Amino acid sequence: MQELKARIIAEQPRFNATLATEVGTLHPLVQPVAAHVLKAGGKRLRPLLTLLVARALGYADDDIYPLACSVELLHSATLLHDDILDDADLRRGMAAAHTVFGSTATVLAGDALLALANLIVARYGDPRLTACISEAIIRTATGEIVEIAHMRGTDHGRDTYIDIITGKTAWMLRASCELGALRAGASEEAVRAAAAFGLDLGIAFQIVDDALDFADRADTGKPVGGDLREGKLTPPLIYYLETLSGPEREAFISRFRDGGFSGDDVARISAEIRALGIIERTRELAGNYIEKAAASLETLPDCPERRTLMQTLAYVQHRDR
Repeated sequence: MQELKARIIAEQPRFNATLATEVGTLHPLVQPVAAHVLKAGGKRLRPLLTLLVARALGYADDDIYPLACSVELLHSATLLHDDILDDADLRRGMAAAHTVFGSTATVLAGDALLALANLIVARYGDPRLTACISEAIIRTATGEIVEIAHMRGTDHGRDTYIDIITGKTAWMLRASCELGALRAGASEEAVRAAAAFGLDLGIAFQIVDDALDFADRADTGKPVGGDLREGKLTPPLIYYLETLSGPEREAFISRFRDGGFSGDDVARISAEIRALGIIERTRELAGNYIEKAAASLETLPDCPERRTLMQTLAYVQHRDR
């Protein structure tokens, strides 16, 4: 994954500068909230996907950078909103924005970032780009609503879970790739392939993230077993529930529904999930989507950017934090 790491290091300063320039156009009272969530960092995977897809399809103009950063602003807006919904204190080890600026200001700053993302895309004057980012916003919000509707429930299974994460996570990666292909003026087939690559990559990304929620790890910015505490039925918990029967199963369902797990309960269940090999099983599920993403990528031109995109699949499948 050396090419991917090198490209991330090379492009991050440009992405961060572009994000700072765009956020600088907001009202001075909005800027600190937006800057706070962007300061939490990340590898800027979404803008990198837009850039790599566009370059792979022959687009050389540097005006791709604001477009690439539009989905990162959308992503940042969802982080601001999600931390309030989840009552999270931390975001990548930093204080969550709403704990610093208050919930009202944070919600409104998130709204401003959503609008800014749309405004950036509208500047390109291509209705297809505007439709792409707008659908990503709709799908992301819908995914969050569907997740809330199923919170603390155990009657739904893997299909519903995939529907949820397709909306709340994967569609943004899909949009990142589709925007790059559209800006490059690619064929309809290439646009579809780029979008499919991004969608399956995003699904795999979230599945691995949910596996890592129960991994034995430190310094990640969120506690182990967060999904269990919050009542989110992810694959590790779906698989764990399958190992339970009788009174033990009923007790788990009751506590899951009522939010009755103690800290010791969460630690014990997380340890059992690791001991049962469920994290590895969950990674195997992610691997199915990695394979689909790789197949879509094979239809794009063979070039250094495509090889770097292929390395994002290995990064997602094997990441440990």
